Amino acid sequence: MRSFAKERAARVAELDGWLAGLVGEEPGVALLAVGSFGRGDLTPGGDLDLVLLHNDKPDIGEFAEKLWYPVWDRGLQLDHSVRTAAEARDVAAQDLKAVMGLLRTRLIAGDPELAEGMRSAVLADWRAAAKRRLPELARLTQERWEQAGELAFLLEGDLKDARGGLRDLHAMEAVVATWVVPPPGPRVRTAYGRLLEIRHALHAVTGRANDRLLLQEQDAVAAHLEMEDVYELLGTVAECARTITYAGEHVWRHVERHGTSQSRSERRPLADGFVEFAGEAVLARDADLADPSLPLRAAAAAAHAGLPLAPATVDRLAKSFTELPVPWPERARTALVSLLGAGPAAIGAWEALDQAGLVVRMIPDWARVRNRPQRNAVHKYTVDRHLVEAAARAAALTREVARPDLLLVGALLHDIGKDGSGRDHSVAGAEYTRPLAARIGFPPEDVEILERVVLHHLLLPDTATRRDLDDPLTLRTVAEAVGSPVVLELLHALAVADAGATGPAAWGGWKARLIGELVRRTDVLLRGDEPPRTPEPTAGQLALARHDGVAVRMSSTAVRGSWARHTGGALTVTVVAADRGGLLGQVAGVLALHRLVLRTARTFSHGGGNAVIEFTAEPEFGSPPDPATIEADLRRVLAGRMDVAERLEKRAASVRVRRGVPVAPPKVSVVEEASRTATVVEVRASDRPGLLWRIGRVFGGLGLHIRAAKVDTLGSEAVDVFYVVDDGGLPVSDPELLEKVREGILAALG
Repeated sequence: MRSFAKERAARVAELDGWLAGLVGEEPGVALLAVGSFGRGDLTPGGDLDLVLLHNDKPDIGEFAEKLWYPVWDRGLQLDHSVRTAAEARDVAAQDLKAVMGLLRTRLIAGDPELAEGMRSAVLADWRAAAKRRLPELARLTQERWEQAGELAFLLEGDLKDARGGLRDLHAMEAVVATWVVPPPGPRVRTAYGRLLEIRHALHAVTGRANDRLLLQEQDAVAAHLEMEDVYELLGTVAECARTITYAGEHVWRHVERHGTSQSRSERRPLADGFVEFAGEAVLARDADLADPSLPLRAAAAAAHAGLPLAPATVDRLAKSFTELPVPWPERARTALVSLLGAGPAAIGAWEALDQAGLVVRMIPDWARVRNRPQRNAVHKYTVDRHLVEAAARAAALTREVARPDLLLVGALLHDIGKDGSGRDHSVAGAEYTRPLAARIGFPPEDVEILERVVLHHLLLPDTATRRDLDDPLTLRTVAEAVGSPVVLELLHALAVADAGATGPAAWGGWKARLIGELVRRTDVLLRGDEPPRTPEPTAGQLALARHDGVAVRMSSTAVRGSWARHTGGALTVTVVAADRGGLLGQVAGVLALHRLVLRTARTFSHGGGNAVIEFTAEPEFGSPPDPATIEADLRRVLAGRMDVAERLEKRAASVRVRRGVPVAPPKVSVVEEASRTATVVEVRASDRPGLLWRIGRVFGGLGLHIRAAKVDTLGSEAVDVFYVVDDGGLPVSDPELLEKVREGILAALG
């Protein structure tokens, strides 16, 4: 990228010398440069912003005319004012634009003491009034963003006024002058400098002071900067704007806190290794920096708490990060899914990791699409931001699909093939997805599904809008490509999320109806898959089932004889107790009290009157609990000597509620024709402590028995399926009872 810094410096030096000659030895005056001239950033189309400061000179008007007319005669654009030091101070106290200019002045000629005295007084006033004036600056900045948009994602962005543009750094510097925040780092200054070069080239190419990078001028600007093509130009704009925007978010958060009277912040736990402090997610003192999944877990914890990641924490994560093993440990993959499942809150957390270079280090393929412009009016975002936006929108649809984890990751990867190679991005993306999904740690059958989803992510919208749905061949073609109902529903949800993340022109009621009808008809052709088999107990579980009374056994996949934090190892908790209604819920409640996060659960009835329940779980914090303690508490609960409900409610009350993060409502449905021997009830809800206990208590209260259960937590999304029978061991056929089940579970989940 070509630099014009020497040209700007030479022009500023030449103008300084010329203007100093016009001022001469005039006493009691000081000629100050402000704005881009004062910063030395004067581009070819920039104007001269000058302040003539004087010490109550009676003939200042005559002197000013002698100064301004030569500037006009030379054809220069001039923005000028004439003030005494007191007048400048008064104007600065009322006008934000004026004070931002006066905070950073440069003396061209005249009395240095007069200039420095004025600047010092204005700066002291600015600092003294920071609590009142900084919120005003924040409001004006927000209004400017609303008018100009976000530079990183605009087809024709304003390099100066859009969010992430040059003026944002000027506003941040004004905040820095109050000592509320430290100065922006070198990455921000570099981004500012590169945007300035692009603005310089734009002015040089167009011959006018226009800061909007119009489509018809982009190729010429790229050539003037000696860039490879317009995509390099727009990618550079996006990268610089996102860097400035990210830094600005931190500054404006501190401005908001500075303007409120807040007591000293305390550290509050968020998740294993992370706490909330001063309104941000930060590393806990005992965080294990050697854990390669730590950045993803940090982002997930922050997103689900509705908090930003503290920049210092992100920097520390980047410095300590060790490469993830291949395949990723389960803990890292779960953290990725959990992060994406946070919905819109995931975008800021992902951006924080991206700014620190962590995303590309964890997912090298991300470099193909990072800051890749789309350069059309339909797409609102760069390719990488579009993918994150699509995943965020897919989070609202996770309860409509059997595999929410594959939906979220599929949304994140669906356009990974838009690498500028000119190949069909769906085909290229599918090729990239297979090794990438395996790297992330998905088993082969899931890798195949993700590859198929990426390959066919445009199949439904393209077919629905371009083919005759009444033609049997259309449906057969789609059914053959999709292959299974699981892929079909993933593609349906992805089509909705993809369109929403693209822009308003990509979706509408007509298109939604066509796709919905195509999915309905295709699903008819794909029916006939057998429902999941009811799991069978192992020999070890059958032996434990003959145990007299309550028994709890715990094992782990930890390595080197201890709980492995880096391998994603999970605990296996096996419980045996006398079979009774509501047993699964009671056991789940006890495990939740011991801060075990349940990942899966399966329950088996045994002919001897006992039931065996197997859970996979992991500690919410620290080390696993003692199985003997769990067993003792379970005995007390089953004997009626301990109130699980009261203890769980107290714990739920202490859990931090996500702020400003939309959460989809729970969903309860009866899966028709999934089993001839039981009624299958599916529950979708956000995972939280005691969730399984709440659901199990509803079934037990209605006199129903859970013959088998499959409970999965995919990221932050719980997908629980229960095979339920009545007292006679038969499926539940009473519609009123089923409605009570649905209403009871919804009420229990709030």
